[in-house]
Amino acid sequence: MKSLEEWDDFVEGRYKEGKTDAEFRQYDATANPGVAEFYRLNHENQTVAYVLGKEEQYFGMKRGKKSVWEAAEYLNTLVDDSDPDTDLTQIEHLLQTSEAMRRDGQPRWMVLTGFLHDLGKCLCLYGEPQWGVVGDTFPVGCAWSDAIVFPEYFRKNPDAGVAEYQTLHGIYEPNCGLEKVHMSFGHDGYIAEVMKPYLPDEALYMLRFHSFYPWHSHGAYTHLTNEEDRAMLEWVKKFNLYDLYSKGHKKPDFEQIKPYYDDLFAEFLPEKIDW
Repeated sequence: MKSLEEWDDFVEGRYKEGKTDAEFRQYDATANPGVAEFYRLNHENQTVAYVLGKEEQYFGMKRGKKSVWEAAEYLNTLVDDSDPDTDLTQIEHLLQTSEAMRRDGQPRWMVLTGFLHDLGKCLCLYGEPQWGVVGDTFPVGCAWSDAIVFPEYFRKNPDAGVAEYQTLHGIYEPNCGLEKVHMSFGHDGYIAEVMKPYLPDEALYMLRFHSFYPWHSHGAYTHLTNEEDRAMLEWVKKFNLYDLYSKGHKKPDFEQIKPYYDDLFAEFLPEKIDW
């Protein structure tokens, strides 16, 4: 079995074929006005009060029970306004990510995580706006980093006028650990809460922080991280190589591979999950 570092080198080389880093995650406001508008709404509305309210509303898992397939089927109706990189359906992206992991011989729990990682977007089914479900994530309750995409849109966020929220550590203790940090609300944190009883810590970090690009891609917010975060960072980076660089590859044959996923879900998860 390859080491974590060997997998990093292997996957990065394999999935960057045909497309460079600069060609992904294009966030130019002129070229992609819809994406820019999405982030304007996101940055102006993701306040501490908003996040705490949504955590209370959803993290109790009181929305009923659904199977993984039931949650995934809904996502086929969703077009992610925050993502300019792909025109795949949501389930095709989930399967591309997990199938890339499967082809590379990754552990079965990681293949499962690859499939699950965007299922929290079912929040849209509950009537949540896309700016409160998808997109890059960031901490609330402390100063915003310039590493966040479109940081200029925070100027009209009400928290900009709260002095405590505009300090380096804000409402947090130095090196408190990301598990104690309230992230902007969205599908990442929600799916991590849903899957908390079933998956290992490495998988939960992948789910919770896969959209936290300011941290895992730009090195921001290290003043809030602890030793566990630093150990888990490499797993999150490893995950994101698959999440990002599998886009654009051949669409999976759903009927052919479905039996594998039926067995995988049954191995780790109950038939119906609390959402």
